Amino acid sequence: MEFEEENAVLVNMADMALLFGRLLLSLLFLEEGIELAGNLDTTLAAMARLGVSAPIAIATIVLQLGAGFAIAFGLMTRLAAFGLGLFCVLTALLFHTNFASHNELLHFEKDLAIAGGMFALIVAGAGKLSLDMLIRRHWNTRLVA
Repeated sequence: MEFEEENAVLVNMADMALLFGRLLLSLLFLEEGIELAGNLDTTLAAMARLGVSAPIAIATIVLQLGAGFAIAFGLMTRLAAFGLGLFCVLTALLFHTNFASHNELLHFEKDLAIAGGMFALIVAGAGKLSLDMLIRRHWNTRLVA
């Protein structure tokens, strides 16, 4: 009995850690997506200077907001984490390769670290405190009934 109580606490703490981790990971993308969308003309001009077309820039904003909210709420978490993880790897490889600049190297490393967090989230999933779990429980209940 004592082991079960300890195990229940650990699972609960693991789910809380996944929730907290999801919120922290999503915060960056939500804040950036809101900032980019709120200054769309400036964003499109800045992206154009980097060689990014308007449709790609808009798709980037949609990805950051859509996948950011999905991860925060734990909805289609693995797919959203894959999209943002790939986005971070590509951002690092395409835009932060001037390693002579310490700032660019730091951005490169941070993008890869965030991608690592996203890839870990793909493996772990959203946890019990998520819409993914709520939907799974709903469908399991319907299948049994």
